[in-house]
Amino acid sequence: MSSAAKNLSVFSTENLPDISQNRFAIVVAEWNEEVTEALFNGAYQTLLNHGAVAENIVRGNVPGSYELTTAAYWFAQRDDIDAVIAIGCVIQGETKHNDYINHAVAQGLTNASLKTNKPIIFGVLTPNTQQQALERAGGIHGNKGDEAAITAIKMLKLKSESAKE
Repeated sequence: MSSAAKNLSVFSTENLPDISQNRFAIVVAEWNEEVTEALFNGAYQTLLNHGAVAENIVRGNVPGSYELTTAAYWFAQRDDIDAVIAIGCVIQGETKHNDYINHAVAQGLTNASLKTNKPIIFGVLTPNTQQQALERAGGIHGNKGDEAAITAIKMLKLKSESAKE
């Protein structure tokens, strides 16, 4: 990922594994739908562009980012899912709700990943403003959904390599 280039979606795609047999779940928060749909589309298209089969990508919708943890855990528990991408957007706003939500989601997704031994990717934007969110959902700073999909692919590769003796 390259913040120096100001496009957060600039990343290395060298030596990516064949993911045609892998199954992915993408869990999408409905809150801030303009942003989360763009992130979903980025993740979905990136998976397809790198060899995933459309039939091997399932989607689950949740009301807001806070609910991503539970849904991601449910999908990760399935034997037929190899990796989960959690897509959401929590804009700072005038209260500290974002601090509590973002921390809970980050911790929850980490715990779910460790418990299921599957990659669960944090594709949740935590911007200060709606404009910053849009800039990271296909705008001037790229698409964090793309980044989340590449991260899922790379984590599957690492998991496979770490299992070898």
